[in-house]
Amino acid sequence: MGTRKPVIAEPGPDNQTSLSARVRGGYLPAMSDATAQTAAPLTLLSEEEELFRATVREFAETEIRPHVFAMDEAARFRPELIARFFDLGLMGIEVPESLGGAGGNIFLAAIAIEELARVDASAAIYVDVHNTLVNNALLRWGTSEQQQRLFPRMTSGLLGAFALSEPASGSDAFALETRAEDRGGHWELTGRKFWITNGGEAGIFLIFANTDFAKGYKGITGFLVERDFPGFSVGKKENKLGIRASSTTELILESCQVPRENVLGPIGQGYKIAMETLNEGRIGIGAQMIGIAQGALEAATGYVKERRQFGKAIGDFQGVQFQLAQMATELEAARLMVYNTARLKDRGRPFQREAAMAKLFSSQVADRLTSQCLELFGGYGYSKEYPAEKFYRDAKIGTIYEGTSNMQLQTIAKLLLR
Repeated sequence: MGTRKPVIAEPGPDNQTSLSARVRGGYLPAMSDATAQTAAPLTLLSEEEELFRATVREFAETEIRPHVFAMDEAARFRPELIARFFDLGLMGIEVPESLGGAGGNIFLAAIAIEELARVDASAAIYVDVHNTLVNNALLRWGTSEQQQRLFPRMTSGLLGAFALSEPASGSDAFALETRAEDRGGHWELTGRKFWITNGGEAGIFLIFANTDFAKGYKGITGFLVERDFPGFSVGKKENKLGIRASSTTELILESCQVPRENVLGPIGQGYKIAMETLNEGRIGIGAQMIGIAQGALEAATGYVKERRQFGKAIGDFQGVQFQLAQMATELEAARLMVYNTARLKDRGRPFQREAAMAKLFSSQVADRLTSQCLELFGGYGYSKEYPAEKFYRDAKIGTIYEGTSNMQLQTIAKLLLR
């Protein structure tokens, strides 16, 4: 057996050994081209990713931005823009090309969501929920028959929604009361769902109901419910503080008939499906939040260069400069967390803890940053004629939906103590 080289090299003239010398001498392994590529900076995009980002940004700037104010005021999203999401391939980013999708990954989905949220958070939510929740659940848990039957429609015009929350079941998903009864040839679902994003326009809903309350959460099962199924209807639309153009509705199930072939995953595995799907969904929320924060920071930066007080632009004052620098630093940290989580997921690595951290931190950053940006606008920031107040309103939801900040802290703590 040969003699193993020492971990610590003998000191050189300056009592140090240079990194290059240590690599040449075999003390550290040389990095292969493949390893160097894998270890690329998180924010360094490939040519494909850069082109994709530019395409989504151009679409957001030219086709969405002109309508943002009117859609927010009317609390209604323009239906032709949803159709454009499908036309551009934004509604099947991770779906294989053989099923009508783009054959991409969650990182591309995060880029799209971020760029849309930079202009309008409501636009981003349509793409986010459809991709990271509904498509993702069907990709992971759907049968081949379900995927071949539904994905060609869900990538070309059939919008999806994810329905877990109920009047008495928010953070405590164990407490859901919607029941599912086996009628032989079909299932019947009875109950109500609340706070359902995309509810106003969606044509297919992933609905969770309990097939056996005696089993507790082990009776929860997922069902793919189409809008025209007998016994299904959409109820009240919420009048919200922010993301106003995005529809959030109640769903009413009155002995809603669901074919047996529309059960998603094994009976009793619905809770597992919901929780694991929400893990990926948190990447989407993180992308929303950094997009909102980026849009707000850009608006504030432009404003402080133009707004003059005491004979000069307010951006020339060191106090303002320090605020912008701090905001930009926090935003960059949040972006790194979101991007890292997406990269982990795409490489098949565990990402639950990182997803909870990214969602928690990015929503906190967006909340703080949009508030500070509004203050930089002064009195104008409080006016709807300027963009700051909308970014501020839109950011608040990030600390609430798909798991409140307290729920993220609980998830992180459990994983740390496991």
